[in-house]
Amino acid sequence: MAPRLYMMETCPAVRSVLLTAKALGITLDLVRMDLSKGENLIPEYLKLNPQHTVPTLDDDGLVITDSHSIDSYLVEKYASGNSLYPKDPCQRAILNQRLYFDSGVLFPRMLTILKPLLQKEKDIPNEKLADVIEAYEFLEKFLEDQQWIAGNSVTLADLSLIATVTSSDVIVSIDEKKFPNIVGWIKRAKDLPYYSANEAGLDMFRNLVKGLLNA
Repeated sequence: MAPRLYMMETCPAVRSVLLTAKALGITLDLVRMDLSKGENLIPEYLKLNPQHTVPTLDDDGLVITDSHSIDSYLVEKYASGNSLYPKDPCQRAILNQRLYFDSGVLFPRMLTILKPLLQKEKDIPNEKLADVIEAYEFLEKFLEDQQWIAGNSVTLADLSLIATVTSSDVIVSIDEKKFPNIVGWIKRAKDLPYYSANEAGLDMFRNLVKGLLNA
């Protein structure tokens, strides 16, 4: 039985899992959910994931939440030794730091802007915009003198952050002149043979945000 992924394509974290699975050639049983209808709050789903977030992976009874945990699990179980999640402790330490940056810095800062938009607020406080731009500045530094987020080869850090960054760019546009490293990295990521796993959900996210801003 294929691992089952409870998901919603507009969510960047979900798209990072889709990217990882596609990169590894893993077929997932996709269960699409509509959080706006409260499908993540039904008792059956709360039993799987009390935090009622997506994505949630159910692999033959093993339930894993949080995209970063899911991504690393998929590599370790189905493609151990794959360069997406190298076993070298030094490489993995840097990679993990970038994943924590995604979950602890960039994604939460984007979310502080997105949540009010979902609640029909249109005025985005300047300090929240500044927080996201500061996160871009950190990311720009990470990419100095290297092609990818955690070095010169693609890792899970790239697959996680490309989903978040391209979504964040919809809300807080990335200045091409100020952040050339980020812009170059995005272009390289788009050339990856499995990048299409990010595209449909990103388009849906873009349309969602556009609708909220124009409502």
